[in-house]
Amino acid sequence: MIVASDPRELPAAERAVAIGTFDGVHRGHRAVIRAAADTGLRAAVVTFHPHPREVLGYDVHLLTTFERRLELIGESGPDDVLVVEFTPELSRLAPEEFVRTVLEPLGTRIVLAGANFRFGRGRAGDTALLAAMGFDVRSVPLVPDVSSSRIREALHQGDVSTAAAMLGRPHELEGLVVAGDQRGGTLGFPTANLAVPAPLLVPAHGIYAGAAREQGGAGEWRRAAVSIGVNPHYGGQERRIEAFLLDFEGDLYARHVRVELWERLREERAFQDEAALVAQIALDVEATRAAARPG
Repeated sequence: MIVASDPRELPAAERAVAIGTFDGVHRGHRAVIRAAADTGLRAAVVTFHPHPREVLGYDVHLLTTFERRLELIGESGPDDVLVVEFTPELSRLAPEEFVRTVLEPLGTRIVLAGANFRFGRGRAGDTALLAAMGFDVRSVPLVPDVSSSRIREALHQGDVSTAAAMLGRPHELEGLVVAGDQRGGTLGFPTANLAVPAPLLVPAHGIYAGAAREQGGAGEWRRAAVSIGVNPHYGGQERRIEAFLLDFEGDLYARHVRVELWERLREERAFQDEAALVAQIALDVEATRAAARPG
């Protein structure tokens, strides 16, 4: 797969193009991308970075980092990905001008899009306009009850199982391991304290079963009990994301780690004493051993 920021960086070809932000690259997104790959033409994805809502000043909680989005798009089989820089100027382009600037230089012959696809200034462009401009437009049916907004709603409620069903895989968090309070080691459960990039959506506070591994290395996935919250037992105020990797010995400090969230085990809470806290953590670890990966 070739990733480019300008159509001229890609080999000349007639293309079937899937267009969208594709945040999360959920089951519906993958259906659109696969449809482009199934046309017989060279398949391309046109996506945007940064996220349009972020540029336009709206609050946004991303389901994936940009780098992870490209990885997931690649798994759906396109030949090319054109990353269009989203700017205020781009948002003001008339739909016809967007076509002349992006789609025509790409050699677009077929456009694949969901039924609710809109583009251009004021979201005035749609599949009917593309067809009127001479493209072979093929609408891809929406996957029932699957959308990025529904996934975000589920995650804000801590419902990682429902989110995974829509994504087709577990929701992920990733970031550098930074110094924490270092209480886990004294309790017998040392944790990796993850600094997650601000735009990435962090689910509701609670204790989760999942898995973690170091990125960019040969490390294997290991089951992990993950705490998201302020650690109320110790009167914490700042949100922390702490992962205890089962059966792991090593130092992950300053390493980039990715965490999958499989199941929400319970809410976070304060305990009567430290012994009760340790006993509950032990139960959480056993529940993590028994958890099944969704998706």
